[in-house]
Amino acid sequence: ALLADNGHDVILRARRHEVAESINRDHRNPDYLTDAILPDSLTATVDLEKALAGAEVVVLAVPSPYLREALIEAYEFITEDMVFVSLVKGIEKGTLMRMSEVIADVFGKGVRERTAVLSGPNHSEEVIRKIPTATVIASENSSVATALQRAFMTDYFRVYTNDDVKGVELGGAVKNVIAIAVGISDSLGYGDNTRGALITRGLSEMLRLGTRMGARASTFLGLAGIGDLIATATSRHSRNRKAGELVGSGMSLNETIASMKMVAEGIWTSRNLLKLAERYGIEMPITSEVVEILYHGKNPRESVLSLMRRAPKPEDVV
Repeated sequence: ALLADNGHDVILRARRHEVAESINRDHRNPDYLTDAILPDSLTATVDLEKALAGAEVVVLAVPSPYLREALIEAYEFITEDMVFVSLVKGIEKGTLMRMSEVIADVFGKGVRERTAVLSGPNHSEEVIRKIPTATVIASENSSVATALQRAFMTDYFRVYTNDDVKGVELGGAVKNVIAIAVGISDSLGYGDNTRGALITRGLSEMLRLGTRMGARASTFLGLAGIGDLIATATSRHSRNRKAGELVGSGMSLNETIASMKMVAEGIWTSRNLLKLAERYGIEMPITSEVVEILYHGKNPRESVLSLMRRAPKPEDVV
């Protein structure tokens, strides 16, 4: 909707006919953000070939567990001049690839020069209402980043460029897991002290993993790091925070997933991040406890004690 509102013709690929029909007829999505009136220049189709025909920019906004499948489905309709923008925040199961790496794995390494990632504190519920927002577009190709900056920039959506693709993607992945931890904490009745500690020490985990993997520390101190972490961990719009609240209230993981209309990426990402941490030989204690709670049934209050009883140490930011 933002791109369409900014003067671009946009075709949305919908999975269901009734969704496409509603968007084209009523200019509304019947499932998400149902009160929003979509621009006339945004249309929808279930036909993937039609959606991609003539496209200059392809925006990828599917849940991370399904990105590879979606790319394989689109493969035969992809041309060599298409630019890709990933909004997907996660780490792929098994391969432990970042989402831009999955794109290059499916479409070929040459596509890296035509790939960008967009990340930041960008809740769609607020962007659609034109609430002032800022974000980061990262690409290894500065001309691609600059062109996309112009395409996305509006009076209510400010875009910064960055060439640290790895850092921007890792920030978007880690913050979702920390937001789950904050949601659990709030559900248990803990207060601002605990929330502040989790966000700050969560940032430390983000920095520790990211810098070990070759990302720049400065990226995590920007919009795609601490900015997105604060928004996701504290917002009523946050699906990951909500997932944490449900788990903290006593719901099982399966019950939590079934009760949510949209995917909370941190649920899937947590285990993959922990495996990345093990690969790089670093500690991510908050992430580890989130995995214990979600997948091994650990009592959240026991996880809090596990974190509080860790051996005394100097504060390490990285």
